Amino acid sequence: MQESTIDYGPLGNDLGYVLRRAQLWVFQDFIRTMTPLDLRPAQYSVLVIIHHNPGLSQIALASALGIERARLVRLLDQLEERKLVERRPAASDRRSHAMHLTPQGERALAGALDLVATHRLACLEEFGGPNNYETLVRLLARFGAPQ
Repeated sequence: MQESTIDYGPLGNDLGYVLRRAQLWVFQDFIRTMTPLDLRPAQYSVLVIIHHNPGLSQIALASALGIERARLVRLLDQLEERKLVERRPAASDRRSHAMHLTPQGERALAGALDLVATHRLACLEEFGGPNNYETLVRLLARFGAPQ
């Protein structure tokens, strides 16, 4: 059976299903756009949060991104291997690490932000223009927003 002839039944109106399909499209376009920098969505998010919050602890970073600490450690290990981030002993607690971007990480983020602008244009087109895009983002931002 061809995909175009599949009957999706009530899935077409199911929020979880359509969100997942939209996420797949957005992530695939993001990954394709970020190919020159070899950055995945989660890695980009880590760089952005650290850039705007230098010295943030790993625990606070995991919480801000809504990911498990073990997964964050793997992400940080990858970014540290690429010399994009560095862990420094936290001034307030030597048992924890303060996260910082390296100069190379700052340059990578600057390049990523340029590519994100290209990705955003693709999203604007795919989701029917700036008004639809901004409405969609505003509505979705309410889910899981910090209280």
